Amino acid sequence: MLPRKYNPNSREPEWRDQWQSRGTYHYRPDSDAPLFAIDTPPPTVSGQLHLGHVYSYSQTDFLARYRRMQGDNVYYPMGFDDNGLPTERLVERQEGIRPEDVGRQKFIEICLATSEKAEAEYQALWQRLGLSIDWRYTYRTIDEDARRLAQASFLDLLARGLAYRQQAPALWCPTCQTAIAQADVADLNRLSEYVTIPFTLADGGLLPIATTRPELLPACVAVFVHPEDERFAHLVGQMARTPLSDRPVPILADIAADPAKGSGAVMCCTFGDSTDLAWWRTHELPLIEAIGRDGRMTAAAGDLAGLMVPEARGRIKERLAAAGLLLQREPTEQTVTTHDRCDTPIEFIQTAQWFINVLDHKERLLAAADELEWRPAHMKARYQQWVSNLNWDWCISRQRYFGVPFPVWYCDGCGAIQTADPAQLPLDPTAAQPAAPCAQCGGTTFTADGDVMDTWATSSLTPQIAA
Repeated sequence: MLPRKYNPNSREPEWRDQWQSRGTYHYRPDSDAPLFAIDTPPPTVSGQLHLGHVYSYSQTDFLARYRRMQGDNVYYPMGFDDNGLPTERLVERQEGIRPEDVGRQKFIEICLATSEKAEAEYQALWQRLGLSIDWRYTYRTIDEDARRLAQASFLDLLARGLAYRQQAPALWCPTCQTAIAQADVADLNRLSEYVTIPFTLADGGLLPIATTRPELLPACVAVFVHPEDERFAHLVGQMARTPLSDRPVPILADIAADPAKGSGAVMCCTFGDSTDLAWWRTHELPLIEAIGRDGRMTAAAGDLAGLMVPEARGRIKERLAAAGLLLQREPTEQTVTTHDRCDTPIEFIQTAQWFINVLDHKERLLAAADELEWRPAHMKARYQQWVSNLNWDWCISRQRYFGVPFPVWYCDGCGAIQTADPAQLPLDPTAAQPAAPCAQCGGTTFTADGDVMDTWATSSLTPQIAA
C-alpha cells in the first residue's frame, strides 16, 4: 500500500542503497554490449558546489541513462581535479595561511586534507542527487597513478621535442606569484585613465603619447607609429627622449600602431601588454624589467622601487603633473587581462618556464574539430575560435607547491637537464636523486626543479587516468 504522503528524505536513501548494492550503474568489463565511455570532466576542488555543478553534471547523467536504455555498457567514472592552484587558493582562503607561513611540506599536507574533505562533500551531494556514476572508478589527479602518468607524459613530450624549457616572458600573476597559461586569464572591464605625456624630439619638438600605464615609463624601450601615418613618417628612425628620465628611445614603424588611438604614437614598454611583447620580439628591443614577480616596482624604476604597481602609477602621475608634463587626463573604460583565480591584473615577467609546443599544431587541432560530432553544434565554433586565438605555447610550469612535480634536475656542474628514469616515477625531485650521473659532464650533484605542473597538464590526461 502506498503511503499517503511521500517522504523523500526517507525513501531516496533506500533507493540509493539498493542501486549501490545491486550494481545498477556498474560498468561490466566482461559484457558483450556496445561500450559507451564517458570522459567525465573532473571538477576542480576550489570551494562550495553550486547550481552550475548540478546543471553540468546532470546533463552528462541524462546521456549516461539514455545510453543504458539503449542497451549500452556505460562506463561512467568520476574524478576530482584536486592538485594545483585552485586547491591552494581554497586552503589560503579557508585556513588564512600562505605557503611561506608553514613551509612547503606542511602546506601540501593541509592541501591534501582539505581536498579529501571537499571531495567527500562533492560525492555526497552527487549521490544525493542520484547521479548514475560508477563510484568504483573514482580517481584523484594528485594520487600516485595520476602523478606517474603525468610525469611519464611530460618525459615523452620532452623526448619528442614537444616540451621545452625557455627563459621567456610569461603571463604572471603577482598575487599567486606564478606563471599561468592563456587559458587561465579573463577580461575585466574597469574605469581607468588615459594620460597624455610629451616625449621630446631631436629638434626640441614634442611628441604627445597617451597611456594608461605611466608607471612603465622606466621600462620604455621604443616609440611606435604606423608606417602609413604621414604625420610621423619623417620621425621614423629618429630618437625621442622620455619624460622625467630623459632617456633616448628609437622611433619605429609597425602596422600594429593604431593611428586613431590617442595621438597615433605609442610607447612600447617591457611589458605593458601583449602588443609590447610582440614588438619586443619582432624588433629585437632591449629588456628593462621594471615590475618584479611580487608586483612591486624594481630598481629599474629608481626611487619608485618597492611600490606596488597602482601606487607607483599614482606617484608618477603626481611627478608628471608637478613637472608640467601631464598634458591631458581623460577617463576611459579599459579591458584588463586578469588571472581568473584571483582577479589580479596579470603582468608579463621574464622567467624560466616549461612550455608545450601548441602553436606549430594549431592547424591539426582545428582539423580535429571536423572529425567529431558536436552536440550542441555551436560548441564546435567555440572550440575553433579558442584554438585560433591561441597566441603562445602552453606554459605548463607553476611556481607553487601542491601539484605534480617535474621529474627533472639540473646538473650543478654544467647546468644540463637530467630527467628521471621511468622506473622512478612518480617522484618528487626535491626528495630524490637521478638514477645516473649527468649525461653531459658526468657530474653527480644536482639541483631539483622546484616547480609543479599546471593542473590542466594532469586533467587533460583523464582518458588515460580513468582507463
